[in-house]
Amino acid sequence: MTKHQTEREAIMIKSMTGFGRAEVVTEERKITVELKSVNHRYLDLSIKMPRKLSFLEGAVRNLLKTYIQRGKVDVYITYEDYTLSSGALKYNRELAAEYLTYLRQMQQDFGLDYDIKVSTLSRYPDVFSMEDQALDEEELWNYLEPPLREACEKFVSTRIQEGRNLERDLLEKLDGLDEKVTLVEKRSPEVVNAYRTKLEAKVSELLEDTQIDDNRIAAEVVLFSDKICNDEETVRLHSHIKNMKKIISEKDGVGRKLDFMAQEMNREANTILSKSSDLEISNIAIDLKTEIEKIREQVQNVE
Repeated sequence: MTKHQTEREAIMIKSMTGFGRAEVVTEERKITVELKSVNHRYLDLSIKMPRKLSFLEGAVRNLLKTYIQRGKVDVYITYEDYTLSSGALKYNRELAAEYLTYLRQMQQDFGLDYDIKVSTLSRYPDVFSMEDQALDEEELWNYLEPPLREACEKFVSTRIQEGRNLERDLLEKLDGLDEKVTLVEKRSPEVVNAYRTKLEAKVSELLEDTQIDDNRIAAEVVLFSDKICNDEETVRLHSHIKNMKKIISEKDGVGRKLDFMAQEMNREANTILSKSSDLEISNIAIDLKTEIEKIREQVQNVE
């Protein structure tokens, strides 16, 4: 077990991929709530619900925001009412009277028997109709809120579970990155010493028996050292890595902060590569850039 495999009591980091579903069924009603999400830079809520519940969309949206910070989230709410109380039978007397007037007119026009009965007239279109009754907003919200919260909690739970995997992977990658930065630090003095040795040999060859000016050699080595010096970049990289590990344990805005830090680390790695005149350091810098890009890809999955 590595030092990062012991999970903290409260995992703060969450994935942006999640799923949650809850359902409540009674003799009168059935409500189903389903949430699923993918990566997105901001919070993008797409809520699909029956038109008769549309007046609750604001309350639904506000509740979702207490559970979710980022991601493209699709929310599906279905509602079924098994009672007759949701509608009222309406009798259209004016329309029935109009039908009756025209039927009598037809009887007179064509000399027909007048055989209209109540049962016959009642079957004509729109004489009787069902009309939706006004819904009790508070009652419906009290019915919808519990399954909505349950779906949100299950949704967040799946994000936390995936977040644990993301956290372990990110911490391992950051440890590997830190080791590569240390390799650059160890190699840099060797590059300067090798340059000094090579410079002394070249000067000796050119001057043959003439005395070498040690001060001139030292000045050239200092100029070279300043040119390839990457102390600032490696110090900042160590600092960024440390800060990223700290951010992972925070509660809010983790994904955005990690993405910013990854961009900063990539900038330092680019500078190290541009300064390098040593093949080994160049290869390490390329590895740094590759690993940082992998970290950036993972960070895109963090809420």
